[in-house]
Amino acid sequence: MEEEKVTGIPEIYGSLVFSDRVMKERLPKDVYRAVRETAKNGSHLKLDVANSVAAVMKNWALEKGATHFTHWFQPMTGLTAEKHDSFISPTGDGGVIMDFSGKELVKGEPDASSFPSGGLRATFEARGYTAWDPSSPAFIKDGTLYIPTAFASWGGEALDKKTPLLRSMQALSSSAVRVLKTLGDEEVKHVDTTVGAEQEYFLIDKDLYLKPTDLVMCGRTLIGAPAPKGQEMEDHYFGVLKPKVSEYMHDLDRELWKLGVPAKTKHNEVAPSQHELAPIFETANIAVDHNQLMMEMMKKVADKHNYACLLHEKPFEGINGSGKHNNWSIVTDYGKNLLDPGKDPISNTTFLVFLIAVVSAVDEYADLLRTSVATAGNDHRLGANEAPPAVISMFVGDELEAVLKAIDSGDTSELQKISKQKMEMGASVLPHITRDTTDRNRTSPFAFTGNKFEFRMPGSSLSVADPNIVLNTAVAEELDRIYEDIKDIDGENKDAEIMAVLRKYLDAHKKVVFNGNGYTDEWIAEAEKRGLDNLKSLPDAMPRLISDKSVKLFTSHHVFTESELNSRYEIFLENYAKTIHIESLTMQEMVRKDFISGMVKYEEALSSEVVQKKKVIPDLDSALEEKIIRKLDKAGAKILDQLDRLEKDTRQAEGESDVLKDAQYYHTVVLEDMTALRATVDCAEKLIPDEYLDYPTYAELLFSLR
Repeated sequence: MEEEKVTGIPEIYGSLVFSDRVMKERLPKDVYRAVRETAKNGSHLKLDVANSVAAVMKNWALEKGATHFTHWFQPMTGLTAEKHDSFISPTGDGGVIMDFSGKELVKGEPDASSFPSGGLRATFEARGYTAWDPSSPAFIKDGTLYIPTAFASWGGEALDKKTPLLRSMQALSSSAVRVLKTLGDEEVKHVDTTVGAEQEYFLIDKDLYLKPTDLVMCGRTLIGAPAPKGQEMEDHYFGVLKPKVSEYMHDLDRELWKLGVPAKTKHNEVAPSQHELAPIFETANIAVDHNQLMMEMMKKVADKHNYACLLHEKPFEGINGSGKHNNWSIVTDYGKNLLDPGKDPISNTTFLVFLIAVVSAVDEYADLLRTSVATAGNDHRLGANEAPPAVISMFVGDELEAVLKAIDSGDTSELQKISKQKMEMGASVLPHITRDTTDRNRTSPFAFTGNKFEFRMPGSSLSVADPNIVLNTAVAEELDRIYEDIKDIDGENKDAEIMAVLRKYLDAHKKVVFNGNGYTDEWIAEAEKRGLDNLKSLPDAMPRLISDKSVKLFTSHHVFTESELNSRYEIFLENYAKTIHIESLTMQEMVRKDFISGMVKYEEALSSEVVQKKKVIPDLDSALEEKIIRKLDKAGAKILDQLDRLEKDTRQAEGESDVLKDAQYYHTVVLEDMTALRATVDCAEKLIPDEYLDYPTYAELLFSLR
């Protein structure tokens, strides 16, 4: 990278963001304080303050070349939505002025009828509202001022991901502050949850991407035999970046930096053509917004480089899929990380309280964490070797495992054996490295990694709002329970009495702690003995979302109303069924139009070759060609039978009105039909030369990048 480009990074970083720095420079001091107070503590903005902010924001946006503004929101599609309005306002004399009011900043009215509502809104009930979220900064993209907003129905029900996320953050802050004050922290006013969402993705050649119908329609391949080489050589992970891929990553970084997205780490992932981008931690709400931007920019920049960016959890059969690791922590308003164990964790009462609260929350509400990451795409990934199993467990490492055992037993002698050690690497020129007291466990769904927890189950296309809503609310609930047990404890033995309370919680929930290999069959059997759920698919998991226990949790913390929970239950199940329905129709079309036609052409070519040879040499042995033809004929007959079955079962699914039964049928019948059909097609594909196939092979798709 040229030096002038490097030195220009501080200047371009956040250059398209109406950031705190910009507000502080441009807003009147009293207006700036009012906005900051709203962002930090949730106080309502007065209209005159909103008008002042709108005027300054508009002028700043015009200076940056913006002509329009949009309320940017996150409906239940899992994507983002936007409606663009220009700043122009006619003057009556044939001219215009550029205008933007506080009312336009604070409130929008998009049509809510065409977004998923799960029964909250009838089709004819169109009115919806967007409300400005001052805690997430506005930004400029493609000549438009983007204003992050919440999205609600005419009746006030949340129709988006942001509203319940903000509610859950508020709930956790309230619960955490009560506990901290009981523990003697008089400084704290509120706490934030922080998130760093590592994003995995595939890049493939765009021209190849546009050839097969399945990648365009479904985001994943529905047929395709394995390439001779996959990821078994382990040579792609952290490998040298290919020059054009490096150029793409460089451009992506710069576009994200302009938008204030703190893109930090990039590298090749395990599978061929797979990569990862990790940001620096941010407040959960902003991190969710930025992850949505990251996914959008990945696709947009890829298009400029003649790539296609695939965010599906399992775009290719037989190699690793893509996840999104949700690194989560809790931080006070004065910067203290409450999940930092410090040098002596057993004496760090505050840390232990919050650690036990998280352990209790993950065990008590493991089923809800599972529902929060359940999608048709992610179901293909969970339990495979690149992803944790569908069973929720926690990895805490050697040091914290010893701490938990000490709490459980009251014996701290084992803690003396856990200490950081210098690691000798055998060559004097190499530096001494201090070895951490815990290793990393890639097989654990929920792993402690120093001063945070890494939730590894979310899929790559998922909005990370969902798992963080569940996590925040569940931890808030456990903190409230602990608070009730410790609020009256005082005196010289306060820490010891609190430890006794924590021992009770640990005894009830320690079954969720597992530091071993989560990929083994032995662990799945052990998890069942411990009473841990193994909810393998979305239809298995989703009924837990509307259980009495779930309704009580979310309604008591004012994160969801019961009707909002029911709507999400409906939406998730409908989306699952719709996804597999589209995949089934796409697969039928591809096999009939693309694969069978190629197979028939190859058989015709072989038959013609046999005929031509026998014309020249009548007694020539053509056993090889005839054997291939017989194999393809046999496969073709089986494929036609499987196609008919898939078509019949898909029609049967279309007639089911109960959303749960429909999703279950798609999972147990239609998806199984597709799996069987794919196996036959892929086996036959191995006999057919590439030039007879109307879609690119796995070898082309996965190894075409230069």
